[in-house]
Amino acid sequence: MPKLPQVSGKIAVAKFLRLGYEVVRQKGSHARLINNDPQKGKLSVPMHKTLKKGLLAELIKDAGIDIQEFIDL
Repeated sequence: MPKLPQVSGKIAVAKFLRLGYEVVRQKGSHARLINNDPQKGKLSVPMHKTLKKGLLAELIKDAGIDIQEFIDL
């Protein structure tokens, strides 16, 4: 299993956009993303300088991909 990278909220949002998510709103420091595929969950990504590993792992899991796919985006 590959190691989780340390990324910012901005980079995470950019990677999720490549997966077909779109930003529907941003309130405060959190961006809300949705996907047209009902199987994929809604994501709320904090726009911090670095995301903690547990949060990033949960976002990747909710997006329905694995860590290697996220790294390759």
